[in-house]
Amino acid sequence: MLPVDGMRIHGHPQLALLTLALSVTIPAATQKVESIPVPGTKAFPESITSTSDGALFVGRLGDGGIVRVDPRTAEGTVFVEPGAAGSRSILGVFADEASSTLWACSNDLSALGGPATGSDTGSALKGFDLKTGVGKRSVSLPSSHAFCNDITVDATGSVYITDSAHPTILKLSPGATRFEVFAQDSAFAPPQGGAGLDGIAFGSDGNLYVTTYTAGELVRVEVKDGRAGHVTTLSGTRRLKLPDALRAVGNNSFLLIEGSGSLDRVVIQGDAFAVTPIRGGFATPTSVARIGTTAWVSEGQLGFFFDASKKALSPSLPFRIYAVPLRKEDTK
Repeated sequence: MLPVDGMRIHGHPQLALLTLALSVTIPAATQKVESIPVPGTKAFPESITSTSDGALFVGRLGDGGIVRVDPRTAEGTVFVEPGAAGSRSILGVFADEASSTLWACSNDLSALGGPATGSDTGSALKGFDLKTGVGKRSVSLPSSHAFCNDITVDATGSVYITDSAHPTILKLSPGATRFEVFAQDSAFAPPQGGAGLDGIAFGSDGNLYVTTYTAGELVRVEVKDGRAGHVTTLSGTRRLKLPDALRAVGNNSFLLIEGSGSLDRVVIQGDAFAVTPIRGGFATPTSVARIGTTAWVSEGQLGFFFDASKKALSPSLPFRIYAVPLRKEDTK
């Protein structure tokens, strides 16, 4: 079975007025795919996840909906339609194959130019059928002005999400209809005017790890018997710059996206971590998914969506996801 980010043990934050017809070229069998376009002139891809059959799923913040990509043919098609099950802008996505569920964070960003389709007015976790894309779950976040950002799932099927607007990690147990607060700590708090909690993933030690976007921190939450324990802000070999998605790959090591432009490997060493750059030069990368020895990075260009000073400008089209070959040591 291929190593993927959507397994249970693993686991922002103008718009172009022109219309661009996206064409997808199917490469020859010997041609190496380096990038794949994401359909939609306002896609602003925010998250990416993978499954053991080699498929990728990309959440679209600007156009809404979720795109399914086949890296072998470079074909991308809309899998979950914009507005499906009341959804709005799609942020975090996570493929939970054990329950055949494609989990997705939905937030109403229509005031910023997000999709007008969808009936939700707040923030919710959506569950879509992983084979058909049909909506089957919708659970609203409990706090006012909440912001569902990223997702992971544990071995029991419980779903954990980061709320970027509040210093809380929320948990949805199997069969539950409401979230419970799994962990709450000042280390998660967003700075004034900034974004808080972002990436989330379980390490091989069984503990939960999260990133804080604006503050640039990597934080560990001890997990004992399914409950949150001590919260530790880890010290790194260098300061992280807008750390975003976090995907476990090996012996307490992770693939980490920095919104400043890079894909890194992070290795936990006690209460510290070491950062090794894998590839830089991305325009606001937002997430990463692994298929075998390839990491797929979504390039969000989110400044064109969130930054008012760039509203009159156009992002580089088409939006793309990029293939990054991994070294053997990157997957340990």
